[in-house]
Amino acid sequence: MRKLIASAVLFCLATVPAFSADAVIEKIAARVNDQIITRTEYERSRETLKQESQQATNPDKAFAEREKDVLRDLIDRQLLLEKGKDLGITAETEVIKRLDEMRKQMKMDSMEDLEKAATAQGVAFEDFKQQMKEQIITQQVIGKEVGSHMQLSKDDEQKFYDEHKEDLRQPEQIRLSEILVATPAVKEGEAGDPQVVAAAKAKAEGLLADLHKGAKFEDIAKKNSNGPTAAQGGDLGFFKRGVLDKTLEDKTFAMKAGDFSEVTQTKQGFVILAVTEHQQEGIPELKDIEPKVQDAMYMQKLQPALRVYLAKLRTEAYIDVKEGYIDTGASSDETKPVETQAKVKAAKELKKKKKFLLF
Repeated sequence: MRKLIASAVLFCLATVPAFSADAVIEKIAARVNDQIITRTEYERSRETLKQESQQATNPDKAFAEREKDVLRDLIDRQLLLEKGKDLGITAETEVIKRLDEMRKQMKMDSMEDLEKAATAQGVAFEDFKQQMKEQIITQQVIGKEVGSHMQLSKDDEQKFYDEHKEDLRQPEQIRLSEILVATPAVKEGEAGDPQVVAAAKAKAEGLLADLHKGAKFEDIAKKNSNGPTAAQGGDLGFFKRGVLDKTLEDKTFAMKAGDFSEVTQTKQGFVILAVTEHQQEGIPELKDIEPKVQDAMYMQKLQPALRVYLAKLRTEAYIDVKEGYIDTGASSDETKPVETQAKVKAAKELKKKKKFLLF
């Protein structure tokens, strides 16, 4: 869980588009050891940030506050990737595992089908895999080098809980899961094939009988549900009052955790709903939300600890930011690369071979 949270404070590192080997390098924005950050990468990262900011209450303000750190984040990302290489982190196995999980969730038969689906949506599959690989590497470096050294005591948890009680207040909400036995879509006003509908209802009634006999809802959902959440055991997530249809809300909010409904017919087919959690309005006890408190504390401590760690990596690296760009993470302890005659000559030779590379 904490490794997943670490990705949320990567300062957009995980969302930085990977550089394609076929792309034309327009201009260098910065050098990090023997790697370069191009203007193309910089502009792509900036555009991604702009799109993300549109979800904020004040998009322009949100973008302005984070735009200044675009180059810093690209440099930090490169430093973490190089550290991952030093630590022998390849992430190859994890990439395959995550892609396979995606394939299963999308109910595809092969990885080739997943690649075709990505291509159809205009996504370069190899670039997508590279992004995923780099995200995993940076997460693992942060977890190993920063997160593993952070200590969270019981006293710290209690103090955090006492200081943030109002922030932890929650409305009444329920967590629902579903088992859906789908029926073919029909036009409005039509009833559909009676035999097909009857067969679907009979199957749903049979699954309900299995639940009454003690079968696990999650297991039945994984094996029999036609819903998009079947792979997750039918989990639909949390719902507050006022979100669900009134009739459905009255029925489900009257249920306790562990209860499940009778078979109900919907436009999609016949559904059985289960309430897996029912949280009452108010401030929960610490024991009931301890993982949530720990995660919040972890995030709070991780960001400054990560910046300290990145500052250390910077002192061990050669970073050269080109004119016109600003690195907000720079410090006086950093060392800029020395341009030796040999290096200048090599650069000139490279420029002759690749005239599209502008220094």
